[in-house]
Amino acid sequence: MPEAVPGSEEQVLAFLAEAPDEFVSGEAISDKLGLSRAAVWKHVNALRSMGYRIDAVPARGYRLVEIPDRVGPLEIGPLLHTQEIGQVLHCFDELPSTSDHLKELAEQDGVHGEVVVAERQTAGRGRRGRAWVSPAGRNLYLSVLLRPQLPPQRAPELTLVAAVAVCEACRQAGVEATIKWPNDVLVGERKVAGILTELSAEPDQVHWVVLGLGVNLNAEEEDFPEDLRDGATSLALERAQPVPRALFAAALLSLLEQWLERHAGEGFAPVRAAWRERCSTLGQAVRVEVEGGEITGVAEDVDETGALLVRHAGGLARIFSGDVRKARPAR
Repeated sequence: MPEAVPGSEEQVLAFLAEAPDEFVSGEAISDKLGLSRAAVWKHVNALRSMGYRIDAVPARGYRLVEIPDRVGPLEIGPLLHTQEIGQVLHCFDELPSTSDHLKELAEQDGVHGEVVVAERQTAGRGRRGRAWVSPAGRNLYLSVLLRPQLPPQRAPELTLVAAVAVCEACRQAGVEATIKWPNDVLVGERKVAGILTELSAEPDQVHWVVLGLGVNLNAEEEDFPEDLRDGATSLALERAQPVPRALFAAALLSLLEQWLERHAGEGFAPVRAAWRERCSTLGQAVRVEVEGGEITGVAEDVDETGALLVRHAGGLARIFSGDVRKARPAR
């Protein structure tokens, strides 16, 4: 029987992860992966040295008890059950920006669904050029490469697709998140996640779209700068327990793929409906900072392009980009 080949630790880990809380016999792992029993033992010990807790009981086999809180291929890969999103996965301890790195890969024939993840960003960005605070080992910073069959004017729809997926992932983690138009995810009035969409396109063709997703998972209050603490939060702060980051990353990528497939197959309508159900902006009196001024009115809806419709004194405004804040209703 052949000995282990490169990647065998990941194969063993994936096999154990398929049976959480259950023992898997060494013979079953050996037969499944084509490894000797000695090679299985060797790779179990290698995984243990990397921080994985794996029980071994004679006549019962191995059981995966705990994985380290990292967002690497060994941690995310076995939990990921997508067809395309995340199947090519690049993981780094540190990057200036996951999106900037992925844009370079996009220009080098990166494939649809390719993902870049970092434990820390030194120059993470939010909307309108703002910095995204990215402490090491706390949160989730990832970017996803898409090559959609869409005309450029429909590319903004993908931001709303991503917002629905992120919001749903937060809710699955036990936190009642909502969406603030167009792409901030909130818990109450505090921001827990943001999305930055960048693309390369010609007038009639999208070459690529990079979705940058930042989710505050385990950040503590002291991880945020003082001027952001009143307006930012994390899932761990809200649910009073840590979030397994690899598990959340895998769940988010799975949800993103599901919503992208639905968008591709059914169009924008189901995405728009899901977004509206989760939106905290609609029906509110808002103040929107737009280029050249400010609009105050009531956020009524999003149209079929994803633009925000605001009813104000001068009529109905279609807002394609801008900062939205709640305002007191006019009397």
